[in-house]
Amino acid sequence: MNRAGIGYDVHRFKEGRRLVIGGVEIPHDKGLDGHSDADVLAHAIADALLGAIGEADIGKHFPVNDPRWDGIDSMVILEHVAKMVRRDGAQIVNVDSTIIAQEPKMAPHIAVMKGRIADALHIRPYQIGVKATTNEHMGFVGRGEGIAAMAVVSVLAAGAVRSPKVKLEP
Repeated sequence: MNRAGIGYDVHRFKEGRRLVIGGVEIPHDKGLDGHSDADVLAHAIADALLGAIGEADIGKHFPVNDPRWDGIDSMVILEHVAKMVRRDGAQIVNVDSTIIAQEPKMAPHIAVMKGRIADALHIRPYQIGVKATTNEHMGFVGRGEGIAAMAVVSVLAAGAVRSPKVKLEP
C-alpha cells in the first residue's frame, strides 16, 4: 500500500541562536527560536512521515515540556521517526519539500541538506527533493520574521500500518 503524508513547520527568528535548516548550519545573524535546534525543514519532514504512518505529530513524540529534547539536533528526530516508519514494516519512497525564507539564500546549501536528511532517514539523496522560495516580501516570512517549510512524503507499507487507538467521545 502506498501512503502519503504532509508536514508544515514554522519558527520565528531569534537573536543569539544558530540557524540550522536541513541539518546544515547556515551563516546568518539570527537563528530560529524553538525547544530543539528549530530546524523547520526537518520538522516538516518528520511530521509528514508521522502522518504517512498514522502517528500523532512531532509535538506528541518530542514534547516541548520534556527536558530530554531541549536543544536536540533535529537529525536525531528524523532518525527516530525513520525507525518508527521501519518498525511498521514500511519504507520511505521519497520526500519532497520546500523551504520558504526571504533570507538567507538557501540554494548554496541544498545539496548538503539533502545528504544530511538522506543519512538521517537511511535513504538516498536522489529520493529527496529540497527546494527554496521566498514569500515575495509578503507576510511574516516576507518581512524576515521567520522561516517556514512544507514537506510531502510517500511511504510504501508492506502491510497494514499500525493505527493509534482512538477513544471516541459522544
